[in-house]
Amino acid sequence: MRKSHPVRRVVLATAATVSGIVLLLSLKPASGPASAQAAGGAAPQQTAAAQESPQGGSGQQTGTRTVTGEVARTQYGPVQVRLTVSGGKITKAEAVQAPKGGLSDQKTAMAVPKLNQEAVAAQSAQIDAVSGATYTSGGYKQSLQSALDKAKATSGGGVPSGSAGGSGASGSAARARTVTGNVAQTRYGPVQVRVTVSGGKITKAEAVQAPKGGLSGRKTAMAVPELNQEAVSAQSASIDAVSGATYTSTGYKQSLQSALDKAGG
Repeated sequence: MRKSHPVRRVVLATAATVSGIVLLLSLKPASGPASAQAAGGAAPQQTAAAQESPQGGSGQQTGTRTVTGEVARTQYGPVQVRLTVSGGKITKAEAVQAPKGGLSDQKTAMAVPKLNQEAVAAQSAQIDAVSGATYTSGGYKQSLQSALDKAKATSGGGVPSGSAGGSGASGSAARARTVTGNVAQTRYGPVQVRVTVSGGKITKAEAVQAPKGGLSGRKTAMAVPELNQEAVSAQSASIDAVSGATYTSTGYKQSLQSALDKAGG
């Protein structure tokens, strides 16, 4: 049999080589993202930094926002406090409602600026009542605490840590207990006050000792209920003396302050 011609062998070898190269190129994976997805692969995941929203996380905690407390009803009118909170701190406090008309206007004008300043300084509702504006002060503190509670509930904790009476208090702090102050000796007899404290707040105040007999007994019956009410409203010993019962009022405040000191208030 006649052998194949050498030129024919070269042509066949060349054709086989070209076919092999074409086959290899057709099997090579595509390198582009679109080709990878077309082949059934997933696009590379973004990094954590790229995925994070510019408005998420700490940006919300450090942002400035306003929170308005519930309206507190007082004997002389409603009180409502609005706070501006930024970076977990109270930066501004203002009364959007306060008692109006006659003497109330004067007391509001005198008391509210001080209460606003104290709220920012204390970073909590643990502020002193303004002398001469006991009811307004008590209502202010109630609405202020309400605003702090709202700010805490909506921020995941990005509020002043000194807010008083919050739900995050420990079981022992929230449990009601009674504390009796020291006896205050007055010109007409001893005065001693007992308070009930629950959740960091005074829920009840009562005089377990007070002047008795004759005119003193009548003054005690007139003054003590009012003093008890003011102690709960003011949440402090900064309460007004009852007209006509100055000595009893002074002794009451001394014993009340002693009780609060014992309670840690």
